[in-house]
Amino acid sequence: MGPHFTLLCAALAGCLLPAEECVICDPSVVLALKSLEKDYLPGHLDAKHHKAMMERVEKAVKDFQELSLKEDTYMGVVDEATLQKGSWSLLKDLKRITDSDVKGDLFVKELFWMLHLQKETFATYVARFQKEAYCPNKCGVMLQTLIWCKNCKKEVHACRKSYDCGERNVEVPQMEDMILDCELNWHQASEGLTDYSFYRVWGNNTETLVSKGKEPTLTKSMVGPEDAGSYRCELGSVNSSPATVINFRVTVLPKRVEEEKPSPNIVTPGEATTESSNTLQPLKPEKMLSRLLGLLIWGSLALITGITFAILCRRRVIDFIKSSLFGLGSGVAEQPQVPKEKATDSRHQ
Repeated sequence: MGPHFTLLCAALAGCLLPAEECVICDPSVVLALKSLEKDYLPGHLDAKHHKAMMERVEKAVKDFQELSLKEDTYMGVVDEATLQKGSWSLLKDLKRITDSDVKGDLFVKELFWMLHLQKETFATYVARFQKEAYCPNKCGVMLQTLIWCKNCKKEVHACRKSYDCGERNVEVPQMEDMILDCELNWHQASEGLTDYSFYRVWGNNTETLVSKGKEPTLTKSMVGPEDAGSYRCELGSVNSSPATVINFRVTVLPKRVEEEKPSPNIVTPGEATTESSNTLQPLKPEKMLSRLLGLLIWGSLALITGITFAILCRRRVIDFIKSSLFGLGSGVAEQPQVPKEKATDSRHQ
């Protein structure tokens, strides 16, 4: 089984690409195929089916060898992100098959159907990389790390285009800030870049270095007529030649005049009318809030004063009533009058 499965491992990698091996460059895929050979096949596929399975795999390998490279879909290289995406998709489906514990002919059918689907999926990834991420620079020289599928080598590839990235016209009013931006969208993805250098270009074909550093912009505050003219930005690289060159033609416009508008609450002479003078301006939210707060405070003080006054008055009224009632009954109680005749008779008795 060992020699036959070695061919199977190569065939599985070949079935996933529209050209030579590539996904096999991922170490995690190599480990997964070894695990499939040692741990899964012995208990899930009879030895009598190995020959028929290997014949189908060998035919598939030959079919893929006949595919040609195409500039718009596959050039024999991928980047790290595309390789990882294809490897993750393969490992996910391979794990799904082994977790299902499928055996025999059903295992073979599912394995080859998975390879068919993975071929189409990875072909989509590679075509997208070829269209969007392979040497995306329209000008200049971009250094891009790529993986060669034939030998799994990772090397830096120079995407060479014209150094001249054109001229940009910049207009800025006098006494305002001038900003020259030298960054292109592929600069962050490129390798081997060094510093941005901005030069002032004079009429006698000489130039003066204005700034140099990692910042891709040159800013000049409060420009004047003397700042108008030609500038050049150069992005260096680890190679002797620059990565990009961008020219700027700066035009300083007259100072921007801002018309002063009177405040809406101020009425200028000659514009005042009876209607406008009698019209109440709406209060601002801040003033309205302060007025409401003042009214709330004064209302609270008035309420507290009224309650205090009512309590004092109530106490005085109660004291007055008490004094009136108890004042009438404070004297000595008079004895009831007994008629004299009855009193005399009682003494005689």
